[in-house]
Amino acid sequence: MDAAVAAAAEARERLRASFASGRTRPAAWREAQLRGLLRMAAEMEDDICAALRADLAKPQTESYVHEISLVTTSCKFALKNLKKWMKPQKVPSRLLTFPSTARVAAEPLGVVLVVSAWNYPFLLAIDPVVGAIAAGNAVVLKPSEVAPATSSLLADLLPRYVDASCVRVVQGGIPETTALLELKWDKIFYTGNSKVGRIVMSYAAKHLTPVVLELGGKCPVVVDSNVNLHVAAKRIAAGKWGCNSGQACISPDYIVTTKSFAPKLLESLKKVLGKFYGQDPLRSPDLSRIVNSNHFNRLRGLMDDETVAGKIAFGGQSDEQQLRIAPTLLLDVPLDSAIMKEEIFGPLLPIITVDKIGESFAVINSMTKPLAAYLFTNDSRLKQQFERDISAGGMIFNDTGIHLTNPHLPFGGVGESGMGAYHGAFSFDAFTHRKAVLDRSSFLGEARARYPPYTPAKLSILRGVLKGNPMAMVQAAVGCTGGRRA
Repeated sequence: MDAAVAAAAEARERLRASFASGRTRPAAWREAQLRGLLRMAAEMEDDICAALRADLAKPQTESYVHEISLVTTSCKFALKNLKKWMKPQKVPSRLLTFPSTARVAAEPLGVVLVVSAWNYPFLLAIDPVVGAIAAGNAVVLKPSEVAPATSSLLADLLPRYVDASCVRVVQGGIPETTALLELKWDKIFYTGNSKVGRIVMSYAAKHLTPVVLELGGKCPVVVDSNVNLHVAAKRIAAGKWGCNSGQACISPDYIVTTKSFAPKLLESLKKVLGKFYGQDPLRSPDLSRIVNSNHFNRLRGLMDDETVAGKIAFGGQSDEQQLRIAPTLLLDVPLDSAIMKEEIFGPLLPIITVDKIGESFAVINSMTKPLAAYLFTNDSRLKQQFERDISAGGMIFNDTGIHLTNPHLPFGGVGESGMGAYHGAFSFDAFTHRKAVLDRSSFLGEARARYPPYTPAKLSILRGVLKGNPMAMVQAAVGCTGGRRA
């Protein structure tokens, strides 16, 4: 641990010296780093896909569409808008401070720590770094050791494409991460689960370090009976199994529908899954594997729970040697079972039934606030009720997961699903201090009534100024005090 602490401190101090020199502040430096990341994503696409394949058996299509292309979009969006984001925002001044101008300046925070997750190990490492660089910070990136191939690749590639004096990669496991968290940072950005999120926050509290926590939760899907069933089933399946085999923080975690509609939805999902992954999904090249044996055994434990095992309506096959679990549908599992008490983060999808679709709201609100909530319906009134009554990090009607592709929307959680947000301008804001600047451009306009010794006459003038009385403003502007000169 001592060696890890020393290495972490050395990395932090080198970056702090670079930041203090002003190196990261010019727009030209920021643009150069963003272009470097763009080149890395383009030139090293095959290597990135190979690393993702090694870590997760992630299909090339998912690697490109869900990771590489989203990093590319983030870089291009930041380059297009960077100077606008950096420009001080003029705000109105007050007559009380006349003559003066006022603005809000975007100030880099300093040296920031990004601790990323294993499930999208390229995207979730680089996307926050894009925001940190755009905002003019120096960055230490700690990739997840659970995705070792991608972690090693990032450590190799980043120094070749960005300024290594201002952006550093620190590899390692719990000792190295702990050593980093022991240090004082200007911000910590963590992506992962709520258990570790609490640990990160406790370390940050020691130094009053602000944090962004991108966590997860049980993302619900409510399916009304008035939908295009086949399209809804495809979009649910794509958001669940087509996103890293359910190992995604915005993956549908459970479905709520009516008892009368559940059989139709179940049959449609079965047909879609058969078409997507064939009759032997464990051999499908289009389905990611489970990341490691610990997570595999955790998921098998959820399925083998005696209150749940008899509820499997489709799938359930697994291959421990290959770390694969088939897409699995479960019908009417108990709400107090383990599978409904924790985020599943895998290819299991329970279907909960209610008598009326409106009863789904109570089911959702009995749990912690999710990172995303989904509703499939053609009922505009139900949409309004869902948006009003369900608190979630994000919300989509009639699809799943795609809101994160819009850089104009914030991506982040609420309550147990996280705090803070990023993507697009929100990424820039996440790593920026908005500094209030008021410039009194001259020494004219002295309101002597503001200075001691205080008198009833001065207070009368100040009362009038604060209430917007024109006569009092004139008196203040010409230096009246209602008595002797101050």
